[in-house]
Amino acid sequence: MIDHFGINVEDMAAASRFYDAVLGTLGHRRLMDFGQAVGYGTQQPQFWISTFDGVGANRENHIAFTAPDADHVRAFGEAARTFGVEILHEPRMWPEYHEHYYAVFVRDLEGNNVEAVCHTANEGD
Repeated sequence: MIDHFGINVEDMAAASRFYDAVLGTLGHRRLMDFGQAVGYGTQQPQFWISTFDGVGANRENHIAFTAPDADHVRAFGEAARTFGVEILHEPRMWPEYHEHYYAVFVRDLEGNNVEAVCHTANEGD
């Protein structure tokens, strides 16, 4: 059900040092680093920390749900749209993550960044 999730932090340097250390004790490590976002895991990033200008005390969460294919990702986006929520990123390929990453990102009714992702999509999906 949960593919990965992320939290926002105010001090990226301090937070990444902290998670490098504590997650390292559990056998996890930094797998991706985009500067303002760092992904941790063992084989794929499943826990992310990130920051942005103006991050405040009450920060949104990011949760990604696993979808079996691109059609289900699109259905997730369409179901969310019926609630009138903000579509953060329309369904598309995200090659910066990996070549088969297909996802949609929406803002839920409470302001969280919620994603549906498929890891087996092809460019034509």
